[in-house]
Amino acid sequence: MATVTGRAHRTSGQGGSIIRPSPNFGARRDGLLPALVVLHFTGMQGLDAALERLCDPAVEVSAHYLIATDGRVFALVPEPARAWHAGAGSWGGHGDVNSRSIGIELDNPGDRPFSEPQMTALEDLLAGVMARWRIAPQGVIGHADMAPERKHDPGPRLDWRRLALSGLSVWPQERPAEQAGGWQAFLAAAARFGYPADARREAVLAAFRARFRPWARGVLDAGDVATARDLAARYGIDRTGAGP
Repeated sequence: MATVTGRAHRTSGQGGSIIRPSPNFGARRDGLLPALVVLHFTGMQGLDAALERLCDPAVEVSAHYLIATDGRVFALVPEPARAWHAGAGSWGGHGDVNSRSIGIELDNPGDRPFSEPQMTALEDLLAGVMARWRIAPQGVIGHADMAPERKHDPGPRLDWRRLALSGLSVWPQERPAEQAGGWQAFLAAAARFGYPADARREAVLAAFRARFRPWARGVLDAGDVATARDLAARYGIDRTGAGP
């Protein structure tokens, strides 16, 4: 895909996205290709501020796409390139998530629901990205999933179940809570699903609940363990393999 420079403009080559090129990208390392999509919220007050930051060479952050609240999609970094959105963290036992992923930012300060036009645009964008790179639904994760000690986006207001119903992510099935155990069982199942095995347990629980059980409060409970076990059983990662 050719590098685009200059002012923002529309292109049919990326599904009608608005090209707003960011200089903040490089080559993917070690021949890696995208096997993940990482979803973020911008955590900023307004689209213009987010665009400016993601395109500022002094800041050295970027994403492949930014979706506005009105549903406009801005293409910032070509998909074959390595955008700088994930930072330190891991998924499925593998680091350098930037080289393994496509990053999508959602214009949202983090304290409000995601708009309907924004969710519809996200669904359309995800469908295209996943088809192009053959990314499985379990490969669509949140920033907090791969960096639970550092990040909390996209937060509990993102409708993950809606994405899962469209085949764009995964959602747990109910399991009998009486089969559940304690922290050891929860952490083992969460790690098999993909969460970092070396992260603080409270951070993993917070990220897990924000995505799958946003109503849960307090200490670890049987529902957390049962949910993690279900996800591990259906989507567990073989950590002896070459990648996620």
